[in-house]
Amino acid sequence: MPRSSVIPRVVTDDEGALLNDWLAEQASVAAPGVRANPADRDESREFLALLRNAVQRGNLETPAGVDWTPVRDFLSTMSRGRVQRGASPSQVATFVLSLKQPLFARLRGAVGGDGDALADEIWTATRLIDQLALYTTEVYQKAREEVIARQQSDMLELSTPVVKLWDGILALPMIGTLDSARTQVVMETLLQRIVEQGAEIAIIDITGVPTVDTLTAQHLLKTVTAARLMGADCIISGIRPQIAQTIVHLGVDLGDITTKATLADAFRLALQRTGAPLGRVAPRSV
Repeated sequence: MPRSSVIPRVVTDDEGALLNDWLAEQASVAAPGVRANPADRDESREFLALLRNAVQRGNLETPAGVDWTPVRDFLSTMSRGRVQRGASPSQVATFVLSLKQPLFARLRGAVGGDGDALADEIWTATRLIDQLALYTTEVYQKAREEVIARQQSDMLELSTPVVKLWDGILALPMIGTLDSARTQVVMETLLQRIVEQGAEIAIIDITGVPTVDTLTAQHLLKTVTAARLMGADCIISGIRPQIAQTIVHLGVDLGDITTKATLADAFRLALQRTGAPLGRVAPRSV
């Protein structure tokens, strides 16, 4: 990169006009029906100011040095903010890429008729802007993955509710596949409720679990063992004929764990173990 680059001078001397042209370019490349956010102008103005300082002090070959740290920090914050607003990756990258056309136009005016110099300046600006746009996309992807992971964690917690059926009796209805991550959530949730409720019996209902393999059975055993360590006995309900055959075929030993076909059967057994009175209530005479 020649030291006599005009990019720092163009960005500094034409900052106001460059901002207006850049905003117009952003509007022209926006998706149909997408309204400009009032914050876009402020973000664009702030970015140009940071860019001006960086190109005056930093290396124009790559925005990786310490002089470019404020620019990268701004782009990181901007990308994460737009993730929360539901922007797409292309919309986030376009924020930076749309600066090319206004900047190129001013570089042509600054260089004049020197074709080689203009090519060098445009190539330098292109590489710089592309690297900044790529950085915003990387930050966007990472922020999006964090949002998805948080949502999955929330869904796991919502999909493993622990219900109080009776004094000392809890029920944990399972729906969907039981994997290692979910097992951890199940155990933490169940153990917490056992402590809070002082429960003696926990019913783990797997009626909504589509299949049971060796790994699923091991997860169930871990959950039962953890509950027992907290002083609560466990009953597994929802053992359908297909699941029973699978468990036998796999040679899985459930040990001395009590199993029942339905949640109602498990609840009835739990009431008997706790000494709760059973029987039908006689109708009142009129």
